[in-house]
Amino acid sequence: MTTITRVRKTLLALSAASVVAIGSFGAATQVGLPSASAAQAPTASDTAMAQEKLNTFYKPALKGEFPGNPSGFAVGKTTRSEIIDKFGQPDVARTSVNGFDSYTANMGNPGYAMSYTTSGVLKEIRYFGTNVERQTNIGGITMAMVKKNWYVPTSTTTIKNGNTTQTKLTYKRGEYNIEFIFNNSLDLSHINLVEGKA
Repeated sequence: MTTITRVRKTLLALSAASVVAIGSFGAATQVGLPSASAAQAPTASDTAMAQEKLNTFYKPALKGEFPGNPSGFAVGKTTRSEIIDKFGQPDVARTSVNGFDSYTANMGNPGYAMSYTTSGVLKEIRYFGTNVERQTNIGGITMAMVKKNWYVPTSTTTIKNGNTTQTKLTYKRGEYNIEFIFNNSLDLSHINLVEGKA
């Protein structure tokens, strides 16, 4: 059993109550994260750290990867069984072949969700950030910050998620697309990585 798996199993019981408690925060409940509106405003130091976090996604996306714990998981290459071997069983397992396995954020570790092709190959990975000091990572990344650091997006799309209207900024990174999903210009919901469309 890997260290990550042991830590996850130990902390899962502790985080379960917090996931239920924050269940009223909408889409963020997929991985037990509070919305940005629930967090305090970031300081200049928090903003600098959030910008640094944003820029860690730039190079790994060229290889179809995210930085941090899922480093080495490549969209279009890594299998579900390989991910489970490293991460352990998901905290919330997919309920259909098109669903997502979710790994809940806990103790400073970010939350992720992953979906797979029918043959079990990773087709999308989502990054939900951390609960602890959230304003220093995804909670401090604004639409203006993304555009300033990554310049003009390849595309900007308005999407509906239930009753919420979101804005998706898509950047082409080699054979992959990295997508920033915003609830509003100051509230980044999550970051997706998918194979680019031909």
